[in-house]
Amino acid sequence: MTRKNILTLAIILALFGSAVSALIYPLFGREAMRLGLDLQGGIHMVYQADFSAIEPGKEGEAIDGAIAVIERRIDILGVTEPVIQKQGDDRILVELPGISEAEKAKKLIGQTALLEFRELVINEEGKEEWVPATAVIDGQEKELTSAYFKENTYVTTDDFGRPILVFEWNREGSQISGEVTERLIGKPLGIFLSGEPLLGDDGEPIAPIVRSKITDRGQIEGLSLNEATELSSLLNAGRIPLPLTPIYDQTVSPILGADFIARSIKAGLIGIILVMLFMIAYYRLSGLLASLALVFYGALVLALFKLIPVTLTLAGLGGFILSIGMAVDANVLIFERMKEEIRTGRTLGASIEAGFSRAWTAIRDSNITTFIVCGILYWVGNSVAAGAPVKGFALTLFIGVGVSMFTAIVVTRTLLRLFVGTKLARKTSLFSVSVGRRDV
Repeated sequence: MTRKNILTLAIILALFGSAVSALIYPLFGREAMRLGLDLQGGIHMVYQADFSAIEPGKEGEAIDGAIAVIERRIDILGVTEPVIQKQGDDRILVELPGISEAEKAKKLIGQTALLEFRELVINEEGKEEWVPATAVIDGQEKELTSAYFKENTYVTTDDFGRPILVFEWNREGSQISGEVTERLIGKPLGIFLSGEPLLGDDGEPIAPIVRSKITDRGQIEGLSLNEATELSSLLNAGRIPLPLTPIYDQTVSPILGADFIARSIKAGLIGIILVMLFMIAYYRLSGLLASLALVFYGALVLALFKLIPVTLTLAGLGGFILSIGMAVDANVLIFERMKEEIRTGRTLGASIEAGFSRAWTAIRDSNITTFIVCGILYWVGNSVAAGAPVKGFALTLFIGVGVSMFTAIVVTRTLLRLFVGTKLARKTSLFSVSVGRRDV
């Protein structure tokens, strides 16, 4: 065995050891494989942005601002490794793995987080009606809302232990509040959230009586401690700068996800064992070496999935299992070429080199076409609302096929070269069935 082959084998063993270590131990901050929603449960949502009120040319800035606000809101839920990203030009993808309170999460993300202060008036029909409380500032009529809050609200308690949400106005809000509250002294000031009356702990609308002019800070009473805390966090997270409409959502039970994992592992093991048995039965020693290369392949691909990291979904696992079959497909092409060379009377060493060199073009072209299809699938999955499974399949298949080229051309070839020059090299029957010499 040449020094070059020894060095290559050492590198392969080092890579295998590193891959196994990455799978077993935390590395680069990765504690475990990242699982998708369909495997560990959670929520998948897609929102459509409405740019009708956004100044032309500012669409990208607005949707980036919305993503930032959603990220801060999700921090309130304590979700580990959430996915919040732009999908296309006008959609936002939100994935919250492992979360159980689905409705709470949807409500928290979808709310506008805009408190509106309204005053009670008598309309033309003689009925009481809540209308926005406004003030004229610098010649412009402006509504009193939480858009003028500083992002420093907090919850405390009064002398009787009742929760109070304390807020502070910014400079412009202070002017609007001063004019509104001075006009409404002795009258109620209604508080609305997302167009609906903000309800107190007793289920009644919150509409405190204005006692004095308020210009710096105010407080909201009547909320329960949980409601006040949640509202404070929501207000501090900021307001989404444009309307978002949910166009797709999917909730997966963690129990169902665990069942998917068990079934996927079982399917993967069965697939690998069957492939190995076929390769060993048909290609003898060559098949055994290809099976060893397949073990290396599996460890390396899973390590890459963990380190990149790749979010494994059920469809992604399907892509990985498919790539296992495609990994030995290259070996099949190589071994068949080797059989042809052995039949013509060539030595094992010459047959190995000829088999690999002549099969390479077919392996290269077939894998390139697979890469192209994977790229198309990933692009399609990134442009549709429910495209996460398609993206997962495309990404895992792409990585798997790429690694399979390395294992087939480098790993299997290096292992076969171990036998060149040994007594086993003269026993061609060990390397495949029916390799009898062909008369030429």
